[in-house]
Amino acid sequence: MLQRALRRPGPARSLSVLGERHKSLGRRIREHAWCYVFIAPAVVLYLMFTVWPVLASWYFAFFDWSGLGAPTRFVGLANFQEVVTNSYFWNAFKHSFQFMAGLVVLQLPTTLIMAIILNNSRLKAASVYRVIFFLPVVTTTAIVGIVMTYIFSPFNGVVNTILVRSGLLDKPVHFLGQASTALLTIIVVSAWKGFGTNMMYWLAGLQAIPNEVYEAAKVDGASTVQTFFRITVPLIRPVGLVIILFTVVGALRVFDLVKVMTDGGPFFLTETISIFIYRYAFGSAGMPRIGFASAAGIFFGLAAMILSTIQGLAIRKGGSIGARGGTQ
Repeated sequence: MLQRALRRPGPARSLSVLGERHKSLGRRIREHAWCYVFIAPAVVLYLMFTVWPVLASWYFAFFDWSGLGAPTRFVGLANFQEVVTNSYFWNAFKHSFQFMAGLVVLQLPTTLIMAIILNNSRLKAASVYRVIFFLPVVTTTAIVGIVMTYIFSPFNGVVNTILVRSGLLDKPVHFLGQASTALLTIIVVSAWKGFGTNMMYWLAGLQAIPNEVYEAAKVDGASTVQTFFRITVPLIRPVGLVIILFTVVGALRVFDLVKVMTDGGPFFLTETISIFIYRYAFGSAGMPRIGFASAAGIFFGLAAMILSTIQGLAIRKGGSIGARGGTQ
C-alpha cells in the first residue's frame, strides 16, 4: 500500500504534467500556425454564410419583420402557427417530396445500368463516355434551365418538333405549362443534370468489388442474373444508400432549376419549399415577410433533418449488413 501510494503522482507532479502538456499544445499550435492561417478564410466564410443565417433564421422566426430596420414586433409562435395552416406551404411541401421521390426513382436505376455498361472492360473508349455523361454536372444549373426551357418549348422546341414529325403527337405540347407534365419535365431535366455524379458513385462501388468474387461465381456456374443479384447488389448496397441520401438532400433543396424553368408555375403546381420561402422572403407575394419565411424554412428543415437521420441509420445498418455479407 505504501509503495503504491508513493508511486501516485502528487499535486506538484500533476501540475507539472499539465504544464508540460500545455506547453506541448502551444508548441504544436505555433508549429502549425500556417495551417490555421490557411483554414481561417474557410472557417470565416462558413460562419458568415452558414452558421449565422441559421441562427438568424431562428431569431427572425419569432418576429413579424419585413427586413427593413430592426425586428421589433415580437409575435412568438404565430409565424409557425401560420405556416402549419398555410395551404400553399403544404402544397410546396408535397411538391418537394414528389420531386425528391421522382428523382430517386428515375435516377437510381438508370445510373446503375449505365455504370454497369461503362464498367465493362471490353467497352472501348469508356473514359470518353464517362466524360460525356459528366459534362452536365459541371454546367451551371441556371444555364441548363434556360436551354431546357427552349428545348421543351411548344414553339419550335426540339422535343416537340421531333415528337410531331415522328407522328407521336398531333400538336405541340406545352410541357412546362401543363399541370400533368410541368413537374415531371423538371424532374427529367434534373435527373439528366445530375446523372454523371451518381454514375461515378456507382462506378466506384463496382470497381471496388474484387474480380476473384466474380471468377468464383463463374466457376460455381452462376448465371449473369444470379451474379448481379447475389453478388453485385449486396456488395454495392452501402453505396446505393449513400447515393439515395445525397439525391434526397439535393432534391429537397432544389431552387435554381425550378426558378428558371417555371418559377413555381403554372398556378403553383411546381412550387417547392425553396421557391415558397423565396416568394415570401423577397416580396414577390407582396410585402416581404422575413419572419414567416424563416419559420417555413425551419419547419421544413426539421422535416428534412428527420428524414436524413432515418436515412443515416439505414446507411449504417446497410453497411453492417454488407460487411457481414462480405466476410461470409
